[in-house]
Amino acid sequence: MTKKRERPADLREACIQEALAIIDAEGVEELSLRDVARRLGVSHQAPYKHFQSRDHILAEIVARAFASFARYLNGQPQSEDPHADLMAMSSAYLRYAKEHPLQYRLMFGTPLPDTEEHPHMMVQARHAFSLLCEALRRRSVSGKGTEDSAGSEAAVLLDALFIWSALHGLSGISSGCTLQELGMPTGVIDKAAPHMLERIGSALGEPGTPPKRA
Repeated sequence: MTKKRERPADLREACIQEALAIIDAEGVEELSLRDVARRLGVSHQAPYKHFQSRDHILAEIVARAFASFARYLNGQPQSEDPHADLMAMSSAYLRYAKEHPLQYRLMFGTPLPDTEEHPHMMVQARHAFSLLCEALRRRSVSGKGTEDSAGSEAAVLLDALFIWSALHGLSGISSGCTLQELGMPTGVIDKAAPHMLERIGSALGEPGTPPKRA
């Protein structure tokens, strides 16, 4: 006789982990609370005690992904060299995308649940972006006082968007076999990340130079 599966002690957490496993194996399109319940061996209604719908559990998963992403970006202690700190944060972005492909794909490659219905989902996303903006502010005003005009702040936001977009593009194209299919030698591919970071630094100008007003 088949032994009945024990009900998880922490059903909410078990639902989240099972949902992640479904997404990883079958894609986010196949996620359903009914399937989560079936795989956990609980009643079909059990997950609904913790999540009102599929979108609610997906929003929680995405929120956690953004939270871990923000912690990763902020993982290095701040040094006395704002430019080095910015480059370290940019490098951490690339590492996160490589080491946590599922979470990265959920954050940036998946249609998200409605952000107005699930506002907590984007709190950590905004936090991650704000970390990059703050690193840019430190770099641009190091040793030169501060600039807080609307034009300067707009430039910081645009520079942050530029960096984020560049890193996202490299992360995306590096995740598959595109670079190899283009015929790029392995040695060149290995230099892509440091080359990208060097170019970002060049585009931003000398440390301590306030960003050009937008």
